[in-house]
Amino acid sequence: MDRRMQDMESSLGIGLNDKARMIGIKGMGGIGKTTLARAIFDNVSSHFEGSIFVDDLREVSKKRGLESLQERILSGVLKDENMRVGSVHDGKEFMKMRLPYKKVLLVLDDVDDEEQLEALAGDWFKDGSRIIITTRDEKVLLAHGVDTNWIHDVSFLSDEEAISLFSRYAFKRYIPDQGYEELSLEVVRYVAGLPLTVKVLGSHLRGEKKLVWSDALKRLKTIPSRKTLEVLEISYNSLEDDHKEMFLDIACFMNKCPRVYAARILDSCGFSAAYGSRILEQKSLITISNDKLSRLSMHDRLIELGWNIVRRWHPHEPNKHSRLWIREEIEELFTDDVGAEASTCIGLHLVRKELSPEIIIKSLGNLKKLRFLCLGGKGDDCFPGDWTFDQTKQYVPNSLQFLGWNGYPGLSLPQTFRANNLVGLGLPGSRITQLWESGERKVLKKLRFLNLSDSKVRTLDLGMTPNLERLSLRDCHDLTQIHVPAGCLERLVFVTLIGCSWSVSFSLLKKLESLVLLSMPELSVAVKRLGEFPRDSTNNLPMLRFAFHYTKEKTVSYGIDSKAVVLDLQPCKKLECFRKHLWFTTSKRTYIPWLYSGGAQ
Repeated sequence: MDRRMQDMESSLGIGLNDKARMIGIKGMGGIGKTTLARAIFDNVSSHFEGSIFVDDLREVSKKRGLESLQERILSGVLKDENMRVGSVHDGKEFMKMRLPYKKVLLVLDDVDDEEQLEALAGDWFKDGSRIIITTRDEKVLLAHGVDTNWIHDVSFLSDEEAISLFSRYAFKRYIPDQGYEELSLEVVRYVAGLPLTVKVLGSHLRGEKKLVWSDALKRLKTIPSRKTLEVLEISYNSLEDDHKEMFLDIACFMNKCPRVYAARILDSCGFSAAYGSRILEQKSLITISNDKLSRLSMHDRLIELGWNIVRRWHPHEPNKHSRLWIREEIEELFTDDVGAEASTCIGLHLVRKELSPEIIIKSLGNLKKLRFLCLGGKGDDCFPGDWTFDQTKQYVPNSLQFLGWNGYPGLSLPQTFRANNLVGLGLPGSRITQLWESGERKVLKKLRFLNLSDSKVRTLDLGMTPNLERLSLRDCHDLTQIHVPAGCLERLVFVTLIGCSWSVSFSLLKKLESLVLLSMPELSVAVKRLGEFPRDSTNNLPMLRFAFHYTKEKTVSYGIDSKAVVLDLQPCKKLECFRKHLWFTTSKRTYIPWLYSGGAQ
């Protein structure tokens, strides 16, 4: 607690008589926002002429109205128990008249609506006053104009802090009792730094035998703590319906997933991924890492919440679950041919010999409501090399909006698959040689994301994907022809041809070159030597990113228009010199490989 209080000292500015400050404390439910705010209040309230801690504001405002809270603040600061407010408007007028004359410390705990701040924390405080606001939703703070420099995230407990807090509740001391050290560490690993769960489990296990501890920890793996879930679910219940669906998708399938990849899946399924993920982040339901991949992360207890929401009404009937991600349940459903009439999303890593190809294919065709299917592993793990589809049967449901199948075994998409709803298609490492069998021309009008990286694709007709935005053909060594009819690339914003033959790459480049108005942020192309790239003064190409293969040449001496090309020189360890007029950057560029089984880069 001392560490967290020290982090807020500069924002508090105790003793300064500057303009009243509003300070935000945000974080997920159960992380200790109220505890931190209470500790600060107890420590610094003596520096103010009036002080009041308004706890459980969210619940009180629902049950008694904002007027009761206005009365409470006025009575507490002014020491007048007879304060009465007829309406929210009257309360605001009272505050404007009475509060500018006292330097106050006001804590508003568990705020979840900006209207609460408008009624309780307007621009009517005396200089030097401090208003501390705790919330799960950063958007509430931003909407009220709280300075971002004075918004603080509450960090999770370190293992050392968690052990100390847990021991206080379980043993009434600061270290575990002798013989309980390993079990206490197991508890700490489970709670993952969440103070609420530390306290709940510490109180629950106090005075119990080791056998009870072991059984309780085993139970938690399948049945989470009810008290923890109740607190966390408050944030979930505050979401709009589509954001609830996004939360469940991330909890079940996309934790630790690169943000751009998750966005393509969510966009494919009809969600507004950028806006929705921002809402989830502001409500402290997900975090986004600061590394180059910007991974979506969700706390373990929030993941448990998502799983619990999906399973709670039919815990022993997975065929009625909206999402399937547990291997044993999927295998049982597929093997017993039970069907999964409610399932909209499935994620499964295929493992050799655990399910026969016939069972997998037959089961997938029966999932009529499926919008998201992600199958990982290698095709050879389940499907023999000579596997062929029976083109008369329905293997893939037509309801699919996103299909990611790592190692897809077919030479083309099944004839019975209409793909009218398909927005994202990722078949990396697959045996596919063309999208449809010769003679078939099903236009994928909704397809925006296509990834055939490291596949056996030989020909690709982009006329069948007229609204394509992102195309990944990395390491498609067998690719010999890309057909590009007029007008089919207007929406293209990303292409990678790394590892494709230069003749194929160049033929597509010439098509792109003719689209002068094309706005493409990035195009990745592999070349063996710079001289293979044609000199052109028209400079109509988009910005290019080249990944050089090592060559025996010690010097690159071909001049290229500096406006047309950005060179990634990171791999060029043998390069010794450049012509001076050739602009280049030494900044490291990274290409995101296929990091998640299946999907469209």
